[in-house]
Amino acid sequence: MNSSDDYCELCDLPRSQCPHGQPPPPPPKPVVKAPPKPRARPATPERRVTRRWTPPEALKPLILTVLERAGGELENDELFLELEILAEDRLLPADTETTPEGELRWRYAARRARVALIDEGLMTRSTPGVWQLARRGPDSR
Repeated sequence: MNSSDDYCELCDLPRSQCPHGQPPPPPPKPVVKAPPKPRARPATPERRVTRRWTPPEALKPLILTVLERAGGELENDELFLELEILAEDRLLPADTETTPEGELRWRYAARRARVALIDEGLMTRSTPGVWQLARRGPDSR
């Protein structure tokens, strides 16, 4: 071997130290993360949820009862008064708090229940401010 073969022509360093004559470094090994361990769940088959407010679903049958007793139709204020009397033992303490808009929470839930009852075909959108049951065949008013 010739002594000129031992040195790099670009940097004049011995080839064993020259960056030009060295093979590229191997790529870094990818870091393999272990899959996350599943979280342990309690052995109870169902989870019990403590509600702060009465859900609209709980008010739907009460709204229907109030409207049936009134002949199928009531104005807002009358309906809310009758509903409050009928539901007073079922309402939760936080139902008397107000929403950010200033409405009582149980009234807000009742309005949402009304929308669901209309979607289910049990109530109709009638005159604004009036809650009305859907007419059901020849026996209805």
